[in-house]
Amino acid sequence: MTSTSQNAAGNGGPLDGAVVAVAGAAGPAGRATLLRLAEAGATVVAADADAERLASAVDAARFAHGGATVTGDTVDLLDVTATREWAARTEKEFGRVDGLVHLVGGWRGSSGFAETDLADWDALHALLVRTVQHTSLAFQGPLERSGHGRFLLVSAAGASKPTAGNAAYSAAKAAAEAWTLALGDAFRKAGGEAGPPAAAAILVVKALVNDQMRAERPKAKFAGFTDVTDLADAIAGTWYKPTEEVNGHRLWLTSQP
Repeated sequence: MTSTSQNAAGNGGPLDGAVVAVAGAAGPAGRATLLRLAEAGATVVAADADAERLASAVDAARFAHGGATVTGDTVDLLDVTATREWAARTEKEFGRVDGLVHLVGGWRGSSGFAETDLADWDALHALLVRTVQHTSLAFQGPLERSGHGRFLLVSAAGASKPTAGNAAYSAAKAAAEAWTLALGDAFRKAGGEAGPPAAAAILVVKALVNDQMRAERPKAKFAGFTDVTDLADAIAGTWYKPTEEVNGHRLWLTSQP
């Protein structure tokens, strides 16, 4: 267990009793994040489009941390109305929303720039940009009302240094980052001289790795990759920093390009 985990578990820290929504919760990063937030005492409201995988992730977090409140909601985040209803339902049921962690991912690439298929852009725009737009617009109000809310986007270093074969992916990530920073500016303006009531921030990785990937490729180095458990620790750690130190920042979990 890392020092962050030791400090957070069961000591009445900032996540104890907090309500955190996790979008795209059914993948490896989502599972690690649900576990970490539940460990810290948060009520976790998970959402994903894949009901079966979501149920498995929610059950794993509940089993690992008996007594933790972890719920699952099958939500189509490409539907703005459904996303707004999820946010409103969460705030009504639990009385507050202290975080939205955006883990919706996807990747498509090509052998070179000229080979880029613009259908990849369409798909990645939906997954990586539109879902950020919908969740941020839906959760801005609840996060501001929280008083210490967090909107956290996981992005890739390639957004700052795109390569020829990753034009669509890097452009989509860059757009999602810009949108998140705009939300951060809205939080800054809402707080005025008192400081932002919530923070929007970007956690930047080269790529993510998990135990299954290591088992499938035992000889791979995964150099510079961030383990999903370390990502989950970094996500939880944003609540242990002052809001003004988190808002509007890129938090690098890999070397900057």
